[in-house]
Amino acid sequence: MASVKQDCGIKSNVLEFKDVTFAFEGKTPLFRGLSLFIHEGAFYLVKGPSGAGKTTFLRLINRLEEPISGEIRFRDKPFDSYSPPVLRRSLLYIQQTPTVVDGSVEENLLLPFSFKKNLHLAQPKRKKLNSLLKDVHLQDVEMDDHAMNLSVGQIQRLCLVRGLLLSPEVLLLDEPTSALDRKSAQAVMALIERLNVESGLTILIVTHKAYGQGRVKPRYLRVEEGRIEESP
Repeated sequence: MASVKQDCGIKSNVLEFKDVTFAFEGKTPLFRGLSLFIHEGAFYLVKGPSGAGKTTFLRLINRLEEPISGEIRFRDKPFDSYSPPVLRRSLLYIQQTPTVVDGSVEENLLLPFSFKKNLHLAQPKRKKLNSLLKDVHLQDVEMDDHAMNLSVGQIQRLCLVRGLLLSPEVLLLDEPTSALDRKSAQAVMALIERLNVESGLTILIVTHKAYGQGRVKPRYLRVEEGRIEESP
């Protein structure tokens, strides 16, 4: 049996929310005076009722939403000190219903490397692409297949692989197994756990599913009534 990664004392903080208040325009604040730390190398499950703000929490970390007051810091520097492209590559957010462009599987996987901000990054070879696709049970998908013909579950996994190719420091996943069958979901979670255990990747997952015994001992963040609190 694989050993479970234990929480080894105090870790450095990769993210900090300092008295953050957020509201959608014309609405009552969703979060008010929110303060919390995200520990480097931790594996978080983000729980809470529908509409409590779980997805918004991830979008704030990825800077797709902006607080109306307070400050969010990454590696002890305010978000404003980073360019949005650099920040979003480091704090990678994969939404529940990710999208693909009109092109092949390979073109979609390599799409981020065509952006001006990423031209300095080494483009991965097909061997690496195929290896990651196999890790998420997409070994039957061909590089020349049209990405828009894939199922929702296949697109979810394709976009996860695409994001991992950018080597993020924090991975933000919104219901990453919602459209997957049990076997595929297990493969995705096994890959995510392995990245956390072996590479120290900080991971936050919004999920309604129960977490089975895996390779990590997760932390739980409860989002409810404008608060986010760590719970057992």
